[in-house]
Amino acid sequence: MTAQILDGNRIAKSLRADIRQELQQWQADGHRLPGLAVILVGNDPASEIYVKGKRRDCDEVGFHSIVQHLSANVTQSDLEARIAALNADDSIDGILVQTPLPDHIDEDRIIDCIDPNKDIDGFHAYNIGLLALRRPALRSCTPKGVMLLLEHIGCEFKGMDAAIIGASNHVGRPMGLELLLAGCTVTTAHKFTRDIAAKVKLADIVVSAVGKPNLVPPEWIKPGAIVIDVGITRGDNNKLHGDVQFDAVKDIASWITPVPGGVGPMTRIALLQNTLQAARSHQGRLKL
Repeated sequence: MTAQILDGNRIAKSLRADIRQELQQWQADGHRLPGLAVILVGNDPASEIYVKGKRRDCDEVGFHSIVQHLSANVTQSDLEARIAALNADDSIDGILVQTPLPDHIDEDRIIDCIDPNKDIDGFHAYNIGLLALRRPALRSCTPKGVMLLLEHIGCEFKGMDAAIIGASNHVGRPMGLELLLAGCTVTTAHKFTRDIAAKVKLADIVVSAVGKPNLVPPEWIKPGAIVIDVGITRGDNNKLHGDVQFDAVKDIASWITPVPGGVGPMTRIALLQNTLQAARSHQGRLKL
């Protein structure tokens, strides 16, 4: 068996075209363009690349976007004031604060400051809580992007066994809620889990979101499983690595995502979809 490749770049390109077409009708109906504000703190090279990609996506589909690039020395109160101003700005539908933030900034407080209806990253406790209550509104972008990938291959979610490796607030935990909502039986493995290999081996869907290169060997994978690699690490010579031992696992899985070019582009698609959803809500066409 050789796995089929879940090409996030190709799928995302198609979905961006759908958004662009939808936006044309949106404008024809007399609505303003959706607005996205990104706050970038400091000069982290990876963050700068991510923000440029998000800006490029906005330009491609036709969104209004702004980037506020702040010094790494910005204070907690000044950053919170920036967010408060964007919360009050009627031209802005979505607010994204690029992480990681400098050590002196309390990231949880920053997330809490964002208006939940403008939280297009889907990190706010309000939006995670709605997902837990099976009333999803603005969903965490990476888990939502994974669900878009799985829907693309026509997963019959109900009754499937899913294993998530990693329990972070931004990926692992909301990913479990997404799959549970879809009807899967979900196991979340973390640093205290005993015999991770045995638990992952039972799964029809494996999502690894740890950020540890080559963590997942072929011995962990059930033949025919769908393997989604969220982990991404920059190694020697600036090369990107996933959590999964791709070359070996692709001979066992039925579908697998590459790194890069798998989950990353779908995360950005989810961001665009969330921004459009927020714009609809703010302009009275969709109640979240």
